[in-house]
Amino acid sequence: MRKAVILAGGTGSRLSPITRIINKHLLPVGKYPMIYWPILKVKEAGITDILILTSREHLSSFIQLLGDGKELGVCLHFAIQEQASGIADALSLAEDFVGEEKFLVLLGDNLFVEDLSPFVEQFYQQKEGAFILLKEVPEANRYGIALIDKQTQTVSKLIEKPNMKGPAYCVTGIYMYDKTVFSYIKKINPSKRGELEITDVNNFYVQQGTMGFNILKDWWIDAGTHESLFQANFYMFDNDLKGRRS
Repeated sequence: MRKAVILAGGTGSRLSPITRIINKHLLPVGKYPMIYWPILKVKEAGITDILILTSREHLSSFIQLLGDGKELGVCLHFAIQEQASGIADALSLAEDFVGEEKFLVLLGDNLFVEDLSPFVEQFYQQKEGAFILLKEVPEANRYGIALIDKQTQTVSKLIEKPNMKGPAYCVTGIYMYDKTVFSYIKKINPSKRGELEITDVNNFYVQQGTMGFNILKDWWIDAGTHESLFQANFYMFDNDLKGRRS
């Protein structure tokens, strides 16, 4: 059975003061709490066994809202990240859940419209390694950026918020991994901000030549700021209206 992990922890500092009392993944986006969207996208890709990683402080709220996932047609499990110590640190807690299988990872505040099914199938056709989804953005210095070798059409390097101007391909919060990811996490050290960075983990795969990628063509947004949360609501309501008209 294929599995997925949704990361819904963190402090939500960019959305303060709202997030002083509520986890950002429980804020409304369109007609649902934000956390519904990654769950529904995972389900759309044919994966129903899902682990949600969140903080101890907010665990009860997620359980109260989602239960075991039956209402959404999925099977939910929960795990606690005791401290907001980075994406890679949170991901390390999924090792027992994942076991020997390949798996999909979503950051709970990354919202998008495209069906993940073809990308998941592309990844599962790889013998080994990892797979990331990219999106062209106008400002490179706001994101983790993938440098693409145009001749080989491979990822040559991943850089976190580089000091460079102009458009680039950012790494969205949509990742796929084989079990090797957990050994790579154990090899990295905390960054200057005291976190285990997923970029460092992904660069191990790049160095081994086992990092696959594809590019999202439709809209994608990191709904972690006030402005982007507002924009995400606009996109979701707009898509809902288009769906009703069609």
